[in-house]
Amino acid sequence: MVSRCMSLATAPCMPIRVLIADDHRLFAEALDAILVLDPRIAVVGRASDGRQAVRLAADLQPDVVLMDLDMPLLDGIEAVYAIRAVRPRACILILTGSNARADVDRAREAGAAGYVTKDRVAAELISAIVEVAAR
Repeated sequence: MVSRCMSLATAPCMPIRVLIADDHRLFAEALDAILVLDPRIAVVGRASDGRQAVRLAADLQPDVVLMDLDMPLLDGIEAVYAIRAVRPRACILILTGSNARADVDRAREAGAAGYVTKDRVAAELISAIVEVAAR
């Protein structure tokens, strides 16, 4: 994989393009507020349901999609499958309140690159985004 940064001496790093997909507006806004503080990350869009997440992933070409599991119209797992079909190079991080092993396994089977529980977002989200984007 080609590095996002060619050389610090020759060109600035391109920010990691992130799409937030969460149906809870306040939570999505909080994620946006956390991410905007890091110059390595650019939030390119927000989706409030699974179908919109798939459409925006195709249109906006994000590097990373932050996907809630419990989404209206198309649940998070089905949205992961659909996004992987239209944007195979996108890395998808699941964000959820659940840490049930079955949910983790279903997310991985669908093609998610990682899993962050919502109670750990402040501590782990940025490092998880940077890690999956570097793959």
